[in-house]
Amino acid sequence: MKNQKIDRPHRGAASNAPTEFPPEIRPGQSLALLQELHILTRDGKLNQDSRRKLKQVYHLYQFIEKLLLELSEAGSAPSGLTLADHGAGKSYLGFILYDLFFKQRNTGHIYGIETRAELVEKSAALAKQLGFARMSFLNLTVAQSAQSGQLPERIDVVTALHACDTATDDAIAFGLQKRARFMVLVPCCQAEVARVLNQHKALSLQRTPLSELWRHPLHTRELGSQITNVMRCLYLEACGYQVTVTELVGWEHSMKNELILARYTGQKKRSAAQRLYALLEEFGLKELLHTRFTYLPDNATEVHGLTSEHEYAGESAT
Repeated sequence: MKNQKIDRPHRGAASNAPTEFPPEIRPGQSLALLQELHILTRDGKLNQDSRRKLKQVYHLYQFIEKLLLELSEAGSAPSGLTLADHGAGKSYLGFILYDLFFKQRNTGHIYGIETRAELVEKSAALAKQLGFARMSFLNLTVAQSAQSGQLPERIDVVTALHACDTATDDAIAFGLQKRARFMVLVPCCQAEVARVLNQHKALSLQRTPLSELWRHPLHTRELGSQITNVMRCLYLEACGYQVTVTELVGWEHSMKNELILARYTGQKKRSAAQRLYALLEEFGLKELLHTRFTYLPDNATEVHGLTSEHEYAGESAT
């Protein structure tokens, strides 16, 4: 297969190659890859859905590229940078990251983690077809991947683009265990907190007027989503990460648009742990403390750091 680039027309390319390239496609991008991912048609066109999808992935790529360049300049292990992409799906993000960044270098590895076996098989076949030798695809849940011997002990960057519901929390737990330097998260379908709010709704309505915020089912879903991401950010800060929250792309492209960027600094915030614990208590969510926030101490009024099994949080970020 011709692995044609878009930096200029390729006279030797196959007859179905486009003579004009959609302006949305980045210079240096492989046309063959985009065609195999069905982002680009065989005659080089982008439909509206593909254009929207590509814009999201490219925008996320811009954030991740800066982090990878920073890590590269700081120096990395001899084997190069490692990146784990959770809830990889068809691995649009992983393939584009490899094509535009990792392929230009002789080191580094991308791990795509996905529960659907057929997608894992297709991605592995495509990587082999394109010669993307430093890509691996694992048929595992995010939680299983943390215990898998198929991944290295340390991962530099953890990504999760639209990993549904608690898979984002599992990706955070994975990043903490793997001592990730950066986490890049775009959460999706945060339903767990909404379910817990529903379970205790009657009691909460008697206990506090704040429960009016989730009395109606629609508000329960929306508030549950908001609280989930707020608590995730506090959790990351309590575990030694500097957190930035922004939009991924315009809301007209996706309603699942919140981007959480976490940079490891080693500065654990006691106040973040205290506020997280207070939110769990206020909203009747304390049962999540031992399932989603296992790196926090039981009593946030006596926070002096994380437990000894997670002492990595005090290590140097390098």
